[in-house]
Amino acid sequence: MDEKAILERINDFIEEEHALRQSHERAETSNAEAQGRLRDLEVALDQCWDLLRQRRARLAAGQNPEDAAVRPAAEVEGYQQ
Repeated sequence: MDEKAILERINDFIEEEHALRQSHERAETSNAEAQGRLRDLEVALDQCWDLLRQRRARLAAGQNPEDAAVRPAAEVEGYQQ
């Protein structure tokens, strides 16, 4: 997946997150349903951002950005900020 595709996916996830939050505010979704999907979206976004950072770091280091790979959710979610 190239940088453009990753950014498109990030934008899609963000749009879905906004739509879900609006739907929840209008009581069109249950709290449990909304919270579960929001958590899934947060993890997917974290994985996409991590992949994008990996690609950019590899490119800056003169390495092949195509060697970057999506890391498991548990690994990405365990990062300290």
